[in-house]
Amino acid sequence: MLRDLEKAGRIILPPALRITRVAGGGSEKVERISHCTKPVESELHKLKPLTIKIAQSKQDIAIFKSYIAQFHYLGFDRTVGENIKYIVMSKDGVPLACMMFGSAAWKCRPRDEYIGWDDGQRRAGLQLITNNVRNLVFPWIRVPHLASHALAAVTRRISSDWQAKYGHPVFLLETFVERDRFRGIMYKAANWINVGITTGRGRNSETMQPTLPVKDVWIYPLRADFRDKMN
Repeated sequence: MLRDLEKAGRIILPPALRITRVAGGGSEKVERISHCTKPVESELHKLKPLTIKIAQSKQDIAIFKSYIAQFHYLGFDRTVGENIKYIVMSKDGVPLACMMFGSAAWKCRPRDEYIGWDDGQRRAGLQLITNNVRNLVFPWIRVPHLASHALAAVTRRISSDWQAKYGHPVFLLETFVERDRFRGIMYKAANWINVGITTGRGRNSETMQPTLPVKDVWIYPLRADFRDKMN
């Protein structure tokens, strides 16, 4: 995608970097690509309508992974299960942001209580939730309200995208925001609901003591009757 824009004379990219492999811990191998980091400072309306593209080709997936690996504080870990990767671009085709939705958390008390799930319902219904596991506005992009606007645009289409790719819809979105690092402003602005906090113990904890950052739990129902669909 970026190389095509360069060939068309719309952007100038630096030379590609040598491929670096991420090893250990089961992480995927990521090609570290050089990206155009020319600053974009603008009002949102000047960049609209935005294009939101699903990364599906081998090239686009490699570009997506490289963005996350280099510029997201958590990096890029392996993808497990169903997932969709989105790249957000301006009306002129300039990449602005990217986000990935993947498998829902196995257990989350605030979420499960909000839905009204017991253990059996949770096990049966997890495929109807997707987790916004990565959300990145590139560091050189300075566009007020871009993050919440792009997120809202994705929420309007993600269930049909999921249906097209996996043969079933999703009815609820979730994400987990580290309380000591972020305030979740973009999710609040996009009308997500804060339903509680995590314990910080994690799925594989062997003690009752927190070992992970405590996170706010944000959810977004995609339809008013989501509980009927998920119970």
